[in-house]
Amino acid sequence: MSDVKKVVLAYSGGLDTSVIVQWLKDTYDCEVVTFTADLGQGEEVEPARAKAEALGVNEIYIEDLRETFVRDYVFPMFRANTVYEGEYLLGTSIARPLIARRLIEIANETGADAIAHGATGKGNDQVRFELGAYALKPGVKVIAPWREWDLNSREKLMAYCEERNIPVDFSTNKKKSPYSMDANLLHISYEGGNLEDPWEEAEEDMWRWSVSPEAAPDQPTYIELTYERGDITAIDGQPMKAHEVLSHLNKVGGENGIGRLDIVENRYVGMKSRGCYETPGGTIMLRAHRAIESITLDREAAHLKDELMPKYAKVIYNGYWWSPEREMLQVAIDNTQDVVNGVVRLKLYKGNVTVVGRKSDDSLFDASIATFEDDAGAYDQKDAEGFIKLNALRLRIAATKGRGE
Repeated sequence: MSDVKKVVLAYSGGLDTSVIVQWLKDTYDCEVVTFTADLGQGEEVEPARAKAEALGVNEIYIEDLRETFVRDYVFPMFRANTVYEGEYLLGTSIARPLIARRLIEIANETGADAIAHGATGKGNDQVRFELGAYALKPGVKVIAPWREWDLNSREKLMAYCEERNIPVDFSTNKKKSPYSMDANLLHISYEGGNLEDPWEEAEEDMWRWSVSPEAAPDQPTYIELTYERGDITAIDGQPMKAHEVLSHLNKVGGENGIGRLDIVENRYVGMKSRGCYETPGGTIMLRAHRAIESITLDREAAHLKDELMPKYAKVIYNGYWWSPEREMLQVAIDNTQDVVNGVVRLKLYKGNVTVVGRKSDDSLFDASIATFEDDAGAYDQKDAEGFIKLNALRLRIAATKGRGE
């Protein structure tokens, strides 16, 4: 007999997690609680309730977490201008801490002994889910079926469904997508199929959220983003909630061919993996946030943020959201954002995001000093001579000792 009596499963309603519901009952002889999160993936999540009920699940959690996701996870990440390996905007990574937190909270509410997820043993998500879970509840038991069972193909999964009369409405009579996809309000990712060959170009009909830059409108779109303490609070003067901001930017960005990415990334588990991503709203947010910081942040504070960012990005990518180092970095980053207020004007055109204006009451830009015209004595150009000589002193001494080129 298993000592696991009740398990909370991260449940999408798809083939894998539907099989997992029955597999958990068969293997652990336990009760299953399902949790389905609406993170803005663009598909109805409510049908997951009927699927879970058909599988005999009595405790079903379906929650709209879009605002929490963007406000408490996406926005804090973008305050750091976070990019992993120079390109990836961490759309999958940033969703996992929230799911892990709710899994643990629901386990506590329902008296469950364990949590379970459908991440495979090859991916990063297993790490992110489980590191989050252990950080929030050290003694929790985590069940990862893909590391235990032998159902390692679609055919075996379908056969398991047939043997146990598992109702699935996506059987072999429907066309199977060649891609493994993950979506939330920040991005949609694609892996598998012809993408497993890094030489092959992604098929045009794969993309869901954006048109190609070639097919984008011939006229640019202009938008204005209002910032308060580093977060966007309004678009074109219209106040919006956090999830409304990202949803709107996804729409206008996708319409202008913005946000497509094709990369080979270094996974935490050691392998290289090729993936394609659509992150139209995030691409716009990254460009705009750097623009408002360019006039409001002190030079050295801005440079230090840039030095900290790769570490912050790696922490999130590797699943350490609930860690002391992430919290420490977040405090430092957020401390700089009190002055990051103002408006950024952008031009969106055929895949490009161009900053065409920025203004702020907290701006450090002083036109009377920066001007190429008569500055009326605001800047004494003779001061540069001493500055240059002081900074050149060590170089001049080294050169006299023959250490120059």
